[in-house]
Parts: sequence; C-alpha cells; structure tokens
Amino acid sequence: MTEQKSTSALYQFKGKIPVESMVSFGLQHILAMLVSNFTPAIIVASACGLAGGDMARLIQSTMLIAGIGTLIQLFPLWHIGAGLPIVTGLSFTFVSIFCYIGATYGYESILGAVLIGGVIEGVLGLLATFWIRFISPVVSSSVVTAIGLSLLPVGAKSFGGGEGSQNFGSTESWIIGGVTLLVCIFMGAFGKGFLKKMSVLFGLVVGYVLAICMGVVDFSGLAESKIVGLPAFLSYDFKFELPAILSVVCIYLVSATEAIGATEALTNGSFRREAKPEEIRGAISCNGFVSALSSVFGCLPITTYAQNIGLVNMTRVVNRRAIGSCALILILAGFFPIIGDAIATVPSPVLGGCTIMMFGSIVVSGIEMIGKAGYSARNITIVSLSLAVGVGFTSVPELFNVFPDIIRYVFGENCVALVFILALFLDLILPKDNKKENTEKSA
Repeated sequence: MTEQKSTSALYQFKGKIPVESMVSFGLQHILAMLVSNFTPAIIVASACGLAGGDMARLIQSTMLIAGIGTLIQLFPLWHIGAGLPIVTGLSFTFVSIFCYIGATYGYESILGAVLIGGVIEGVLGLLATFWIRFISPVVSSSVVTAIGLSLLPVGAKSFGGGEGSQNFGSTESWIIGGVTLLVCIFMGAFGKGFLKKMSVLFGLVVGYVLAICMGVVDFSGLAESKIVGLPAFLSYDFKFELPAILSVVCIYLVSATEAIGATEALTNGSFRREAKPEEIRGAISCNGFVSALSSVFGCLPITTYAQNIGLVNMTRVVNRRAIGSCALILILAGFFPIIGDAIATVPSPVLGGCTIMMFGSIVVSGIEMIGKAGYSARNITIVSLSLAVGVGFTSVPELFNVFPDIIRYVFGENCVALVFILALFLDLILPKDNKKENTEKSA
C-alpha cells in the first residue's frame, strides 16, 4: 500500500516521495541537461579568450545558477516562478550574439547586457497577462514544434560523439549511442514499475559502463578537480555598451517566446491542459531575473530546458520533489566542483542515446497542440509556412549574409525566433476563419 502511494505521488506535483526516488529522478534530469548547460559557457568563453581558472569558475557558476533557477520555478517567490516541473539551464539562443559582442566589446560588455536584459525580461514576465493574449494557440504550437525540431540536431551531434569531436560518427559512438538508446526503448516498453519510469537513467548507466569497458571515458580531469570551491561573485567588472544591450534585449524577447512554448509543451504533454497565464508569467519572470543574477556570478542567461520537459512528458513524473533534487544537486555542484566534473565524464554518445527520444517528444507535443488549434486552411498556412521558412532558411545561414549583423545573429541561426515572428505576423494579417467566427457567435 505504501509503495502504491509512493508511485502515485510521482504523478502529483506536490506529492510526497521517498529520498531514493528523489535522487534517482533528479539524476535523470541532470544528465538530460548536462551537456546543454556547459556548452554555451564553453563556446562563449573560448570566443572571448577566457581559459584556465576563468573557464573553471564559469562552469562552476553554470551549475549554481541552473539550480537556483530550477528551484524558483518549482517553488515560486511571489509571482516569480511557474510552479511547474521546469528545469532551467544556460541558453543556446544567445551564443552567436555573445561571440560577436565578446570579440568586439569584451566579456564585461556581455555581462552588462545580460544584467540589463535579464531585468527587462523579468519585468515583461510580470506583465505577461497584459500581452500573452496576443499569442494565439496556433502561434504557440508552431513555436513548440520549432523548439523540438531545433533540438534534433543537438541530439544527433551528441549521438555521434559531440560537437567538434575528432572521431565524430565513429564505430564506437554508434555502438555506445545505439546500445544506450535501445536499452532506453526496451525498458520503457517492457519495464515494470520503477524500472519503466527510470528507463532513461537505466539506459545511461548501461551506456556509461559500456563506454568505460570500451576505454572511451576520460577520467583525467578528476585528478585536477577541486573538492570544495566557492562560486565566483562579482569577479568581473560590468561594461554597458548600448549596441550590445540592444542586441541582447532582442534575444531576450526570443527567449521569452521560447519560455511560452516550452511551458505550453509541458502543460499540454504532462497535465493535459493549456498553460495558465500566471504560470507563463512566472516562467518568464524567473528566467529573466535569475539571468540578471547570473551576470553577478560572471555567468550567462538561463532558459527553460525543453529536453527536460521532454523527459517529464515521456515519464509523466511531475513531482516537484523529484525535480527539486535535481536543483539541489546542481547547487551543491556549484560549491563542490568535483561533482560537476564527475558528471561531465559521461561521454556524448551516451547522452545522445538518452536524449534523442526526449527531443522527439517535444515535436510530438507541438503536433498535438497544432491538432487542438484545429486544421483549418488558415492554421495550416500559418504552421506550414512559418516552419518551412523558419527551419529551412536557418539551416542555410548564408542566406542572411545580405542583412545587418543584428538580423543575422537574431534570426539567421535561430529557427525558433524566425518561426515565432512569421507565425505571429501571419496570424495577425490573415483573415480569420469565417466558419469559426459564425460558430462562436451562434454559441
């Protein structure tokens, strides 16, 4: 009887579950978001010439900030936080513009822009109830589908060995990624009870052990890891360059749109309902204000992680204590760097094998939302054109070479931003479905 209560509590946001379940599900979420959380910091830091101790401090801060953001999303402070099983981490959306700003104005200008832009996004989030009504279901569903499609190459690159890998697509990567994926599928389809819900973690463990046996796990970094280390606080000066701030604020608007789509994907996929205005308000405001806090620790903006929403939608485990343990482990890793370094030894093909299904589930959530919005000729035009142009054109970024830098950096490499703008524009200019309007009037 106690076991049945514990199992049912996993599907309740505020249910009480034992510690071992909390830690197990928390680890699943950490491993799902790990690569995405580190990678933006590494790319931007390298572009800005940061290395050695600066790089280590930045990675340490990414863990702390991701944990704080996740905790506030689960346990809101006033109107800040969605009160939903959301995991946050560093955003990929800003990487291109940060590399340009860092090379032009320096890393301190990035932090100044992150601080100002984060406050603006936070305030916009608090005011979301006044403007969210302009984002119709067909626009939201297009954005969610675009988020899922944009993540598929990320999963594929991890499966092949990771971005920039010298042995990308090697036989070892195919074997490790393939075995990990097959174990996840097998346990999800045939596992019972706890094993079924923990299919991703089970697949990861099997893949990790296989990778160790094949000699592709690098433990050398652990020898140099610090066991304890305080996160860097105000270790950089802030510079406020107007062009950098304006560019980054534009990207924050895109990030707010991603938060709307991700929140809609979560509530539709796991709770079978539309997101409430106060949930969207809390999700956006949390991302904004925590991003501003992130700059104080010399770090970059956070966002709502779609891969973790995919994990929640796949397992249906929405318990905030389970997700909260992920946040606590991340925060601990911010004070105990060796934890993050140990987790970072998991090879990319293992993570790719685990996450590729989660990314696909985001696409499915978007398709389901399109179905709920209705397959009218108008909606089909909006979705098909916005996705075709948004995803298709950004896969060939050279198409945007004729535009100014800010256009190229905001839209040329970000399909979600382009899909959102196109879907919103088409939704505003295309005539409404007369049949729908007549039905609403008669009702």
